[in-house]
Amino acid sequence: MRPRFLKTAIAAGAALAAAMSASAQGLIRDAEIETTLREWTDPILEVAGLDPEDVGLYIINDPSLNAFVANGQNIHLHTGLLIAAESPGQIKGVIAHETCHIACGHSISRTRAMDVASRPALISIGLGVLAMAAGAGDAGAALIASSQQFAALNFFVHTRAEEAMADAAAVSYLSKLGQSPSGIVEFFEKYRYQEVLSEARRYPYFRSHPLASDRIRTTRNLAQETGLMDVEPDPETVRQFELMQAKLIGFLEPLARVYQKYPTSDKSEAARYARAIASMQSSDLSGTLTEIDSLLDEFPENPYYWELKGQALFEMGKAAESVEPHAKSLEYLPGHPLLLINYGRSLIARDNEGDLEAGEEALRDALIKEPDNAFAWNQLAIALEKQDRRAEAELATAEAAYNIGDYQRAHIFALRAIEDLPSGTSEARRANDIRNVTDPALPENEDYWRRRG
Repeated sequence: MRPRFLKTAIAAGAALAAAMSASAQGLIRDAEIETTLREWTDPILEVAGLDPEDVGLYIINDPSLNAFVANGQNIHLHTGLLIAAESPGQIKGVIAHETCHIACGHSISRTRAMDVASRPALISIGLGVLAMAAGAGDAGAALIASSQQFAALNFFVHTRAEEAMADAAAVSYLSKLGQSPSGIVEFFEKYRYQEVLSEARRYPYFRSHPLASDRIRTTRNLAQETGLMDVEPDPETVRQFELMQAKLIGFLEPLARVYQKYPTSDKSEAARYARAIASMQSSDLSGTLTEIDSLLDEFPENPYYWELKGQALFEMGKAAESVEPHAKSLEYLPGHPLLLINYGRSLIARDNEGDLEAGEEALRDALIKEPDNAFAWNQLAIALEKQDRRAEAELATAEAAYNIGDYQRAHIFALRAIEDLPSGTSEARRANDIRNVTDPALPENEDYWRRRG
């Protein structure tokens, strides 16, 4: 037996959480924001002839203003874009633009263009590129200046036609949905004049290719031809947009910035939400509960407000009290994997009679929907170890490590699980699978193990 297993598993979970929160470019998982963006994105994907189930949508914690398609049919949105947008239409315009890059096969053609260029090039083809094309806006220029891969400027010679096609497609997709295509035009106008690089410091390519006027004019004309430029978003979409921005600002911006944008005199739903989150980030439980309880009094069936209350209580050392709010969040949004993980974690931490079993069940339900969720596997390992089910806990730890790309740790714990699990079981077969796929002897793993020394 290895008595330090539980301590090791907990430390690994803490390290994972810290890495995600500290990373400037970590992925953000949030049930509410993901639901909102999916509600906006899926109709666009369908109009473009894509199956929403086949398209991933990821939120990257990065203050730069960017969006791009990468790694197949996956749309990535930076938090900087979501916060900087002035309307839901601007975000939808960007999403529609990125959708064309998938539907129009640009990922494939860009790969071929890179091969022709025979040098590294920036694959991200979204808002950062749009920003510079619209006049080297500050965020786009910063993205370019900071990219180690941006030396391959001739790559963009191969993409100008694709960008124009994506602009036109974005207008078409939104108009087919009866929505205003004004957002993409607003974006161009907003960033056209916000230049941070002097003429002398700009890349020669952008000095000799003034695309801004042509693209803005063409896109504006296409949008105006739809007759939908003045169509206002519905009130629920505006509310979703305001709450999404409030949540991101509350979590990611300094406290002073939060209160500058959302002063205590502002009693709107979004302002109270942002202040509740900012108070939690500042370890002010009283302030958090004051704001969140006022929201729950007004919106008692909002699962995300219950989720926030549970999170605040848990993170400030009141795990037992956090269970009920997390249970309420699932009452109003049953089966959501991220809410299930929160609930399971609180049950495991409370550890009353029956809590470990209930927590395990919640985590396994979440893993059915998200089998690659490393944090859920880590929490499951803790629950299993607390139930003296060491071999299963080792397997869960191997799963967690494998899903964050830590092959060395995955291999070690898979070997331990194989030693302790009954042979012939599904768990033993899974442990064997992880051991085999992370085997240092496999040619495809040689580089990884060489780097690990």
